Amino acid sequence: MSLLLDYVKQQLVPVTNHPTFRAGDTVTVSYKIKEGDKERVQQYTGVVIQRKNERATATFTVRKMSNGIGVERIFPVASPFIDKIEVAKAGIVRRAKLFYLRERTGKSARIREKLAGNDQA
Repeated sequence: MSLLLDYVKQQLVPVTNHPTFRAGDTVTVSYKIKEGDKERVQQYTGVVIQRKNERATATFTVRKMSNGIGVERIFPVASPFIDKIEVAKAGIVRRAKLFYLRERTGKSARIREKLAGNDQA
């Protein structure tokens, strides 16, 4: 029975070619917004604080600071409204969920950046 469910889920999910990213990475998500008969692309840049689930139901949460206020947005990975995802920085973190960033601002909320040649910063 579960094999049938997995097959149906695979058929329903559109194939996406997003880059691989993890919690701690800084990404820019280009999201299509429809307003009436017009369509525009809005960019949302922030730190990925979590990845959740797999395949069809996979989501990721991006957090950014806007005028001193933390704003989080949850994106479904398989959403047809996501135009593209660009990874700006790869961060070095030791956790899969970075909820501790919610209480921090400024320098204490920084994430070490992975350098091109090294595994550690």
